[in-house]
Order: sequence, then C-alpha cells, then structure tokens
Amino acid sequence: MTTNEATPDYRKPFITITMLFFLWGFITVMNDVLIPYLKDSFSLSYFQAGLVQFAFFGAFFFVSLAYYFISLSSGDPINRIGYKLSIIIALLICGLGCAMFYPAAEFRAYPFFLGALFLLATGVTLLQIAANPYAAILGKPETASSRLNLAQGVNSLGTTIAPIAGGLLLYKVFATNGEVTIDSIKIPYLIYGSLFVLLAIIVWRSHLPSFTKEEESTSNSLGALRFPHLRFGMVAIFMYVGGEVAIGSYLINFMKHEDIMGLPEATASIYLAYYWGGAMIGRLCGAISLSDMSSQSSKYVAMIATAVAVFFVVYVVTAIRLDDGVFAMEFMSPSQVAPFFLLIAINFLAFVFGQGNAARVLWVFSISMITLLCIAAFAGGSLAFWAALGTGLFNSIMWSNIFTLAIKDLRQHTSQGSSLLVMMIVGGAIVPLIMGAAADSIGIQLAFVVPIINYVYIAFYGLIGHRVGEDAEIQPEIAA
Repeated sequence: MTTNEATPDYRKPFITITMLFFLWGFITVMNDVLIPYLKDSFSLSYFQAGLVQFAFFGAFFFVSLAYYFISLSSGDPINRIGYKLSIIIALLICGLGCAMFYPAAEFRAYPFFLGALFLLATGVTLLQIAANPYAAILGKPETASSRLNLAQGVNSLGTTIAPIAGGLLLYKVFATNGEVTIDSIKIPYLIYGSLFVLLAIIVWRSHLPSFTKEEESTSNSLGALRFPHLRFGMVAIFMYVGGEVAIGSYLINFMKHEDIMGLPEATASIYLAYYWGGAMIGRLCGAISLSDMSSQSSKYVAMIATAVAVFFVVYVVTAIRLDDGVFAMEFMSPSQVAPFFLLIAINFLAFVFGQGNAARVLWVFSISMITLLCIAAFAGGSLAFWAALGTGLFNSIMWSNIFTLAIKDLRQHTSQGSSLLVMMIVGGAIVPLIMGAAADSIGIQLAFVVPIINYVYIAFYGLIGHRVGEDAEIQPEIAA
C-alpha cells in the first residue's frame, strides 16, 4: 500500500471509520427487535419471521458476488472511485433503505418490509467491503487484527445499545395508547435514516487518506479464490455470521419461554444487551490481547479493567425502565448477575490460553461456544438463560480473527478477498431460517443445538484451515 500522505497520522480517519462500525452494528441488531414485533403484527411462523434475516443478509451475498465479478472483469471498483466516495454512496443507500420503512408501514405489507431491509443491507454490504480493509490498512500490518477488534468493539457498542433503544422506541415512545402497532415503526426508522445521511455528510467533510494498490489482474482467473486459506475462511465467515445472527434472532423468544425465564417481550429486548455487551467486552479485550503492548501484565490489567467497565455500563443500561412515561431504574441483584461475571472470568482465561495468537484464540473460543450452546439447549432456568447470553462473549473476536487470517498475504488480491468474505455474510440469511424451522418443529430451546455445527467448523479453521498457501496441501497444525 502507498499513500499520498508524507507523514501519515491515521487517528482521526480511524475514528471516522469506527463511527461506521457503530452505526451498521446498531441497524443490524435492530432486526432482532423487529423479528418478534413483525412476527406478532403479521401472525408469522418462526420460519416466516426468519425471512427478515434472509432478506437482510441475502443482500450481502448478491451485492458482494456482483462486486467480485466486476473486480475480475474490470478491476476493483473501490480502488477506482476511492474509499471516501464509496463510503458516502453506501451511507446514502442505507438512509434510503431506512426511509422505505415508512411506506412499508403505510401499506402494511410484509414483503415491502423485506424489500426495504434488502435495500438497507445493500448499503451496509458496501460499507463492509470498504471499511473492513480500510481499517486494516490504517496502520502497521502486524496490528491489523487488533485494529479490527477495536473497530468491532465500537460496532458492539452499537449492537448493545440497539435492543434497548429499539425496544424503548417501539414498545414505549411510539406505541399508540400503550399498544404497539405497525405505525410504531415509522418514526424510529426515519430517525435511523437521518443518522446515516448525517454520517455521510460528516465523511464528506472529513479528510480520509487515499490509498492505491498494486494493479489487479482482470483476467478470467480465479484471483483470490486460488488461496485455500481464503476459501476455508469464506466458509468460516458463513458459519460465524450465521451462528451469531441465528442466536441473536431468537434470544428474545428464548428468554420468553416459560422453561427459561418467562420474561415479557419488552424486558427480554433489554436483556439482549448482555449478549451484544458481551461481544463488546470480548472485542475490546481482543484488541488489547492482540495489540503490540510490550508488557503482558499490562495487557492483562487493561483487559480486566475494560471488561469490568463495560460490564457496569451494560448493568446500568439494562436497569432502565420507561413505563407510562415514568423513568425508573431496576437493577438486578449481585447474585442474579454473578453467572455473567463467571462467564467474563472464563472469557479472560480463554484469552490467556490463546497467548495473543489469532488462530489459537479462535479455536479455544469455538469450543467454549459449543459448550455454552449445549447448556442453553438442554438445561433450564437462569443457567440456560446466562449460557445463551454468554455466547456473545465468545462470538466476539471471531469476525476479526477469521477476516485477518483469511486475507493474510493475498497482496494485490486483498480487496477481492474482502468482497468474497463479506459475501459469505449470507450465512446470516440461511442459518436463522434453519434454526427457525427447527424451532417450529422441536421448540425454541432445543433449536439452539442447530448452531453447534457452525462452531465445530470454526474450530477446524482455527486449528487447520487458516494455513497460508496458494493451492498448497493443507496439513493439521495447532497454532502455538
């Protein structure tokens, strides 16, 4: 990579880019609030409600696939028009997608909602293709994974706030005479659309350094697909996003189940913050663990302090209540949140065992996910409740670690590889449908066994599939 900056200072551009991560995290997790809302409004089955995620994440597949073929035939589009203009266009598309929720609510048409979600996700897809590699190149290559974890940590802040803000807006602020109607969705999504347009203006007025890359071949060769570690990484991204989205999509219904906690829907949407807050804890700790801090003890102190601080933020925001216009705080007792503290401690030990190695951390966290999903599916009460919410802690670093392992040493094929990885976010469209179909047939709790296969594969990628090579023989290796 080369830049036109004589003395590059990437702090301000990186801050601008992390704002993108925050906003697309926020709008993506709003789907988890939308699913039970639309399910009740249109009397949908779990499978039909899963079409929300299918429409949203299906856009990632089609848009990224088109990007890949365009890059093969005529070169990288982002390299031609620049990161800045690409990001602005993507943000405006996101704003238009949000605005389409208003006429969808006017027509009271579920397919219209799905179309609006597809348009919104088209913008988010373009943001992902541009922002992930851009964040990776805004600094030293050896700390790229750390930067992506930090940006994903800010993304998790958006995913933590979204269920609370969305739940309050839909179920409290814009409810009609205390009743949630299809009209309750209009103003919230106009607000979200305005935020995307505002951020587009901020990016337009910001200075973002321009980068140029080695000229890419436009032949009919496979390009980045020649690299086996990228191909295995594409499947790993599919499995990770599919697993994370499927779990998040049905957590509210899981918490409502009488054998778990029997929570009302509005309260359950608040506790969804522990799932995404756990992801924020893990990602910020991952950024520290994989950083170039010289002192290991300083890393551990910073990780513990970060985990405790974020936990208390989540603890406070999940206590917020707004009933009949009256603001109140209802805190859980220390004994009630003790299981989550235990999960944070286990998460910290997993980082220690990972020894700052992206591949090793990946398979350790995958094994932890398998264990927690088994507990969620076969236990009951608060144990299953916290096991399900605790999966956010161990899902946390998977995107960043898989992404950086998969694009390692792709050289001039990096942007093309990035589009292929983003394409596999389509896992978020497929796996929730499978899990929804399972929930319809065997119940919402037992359906939590479905994502286990996803994490078995991710463990394989951390152990074996990440090895770098072009059409090379893949041999088993455990990262030390």
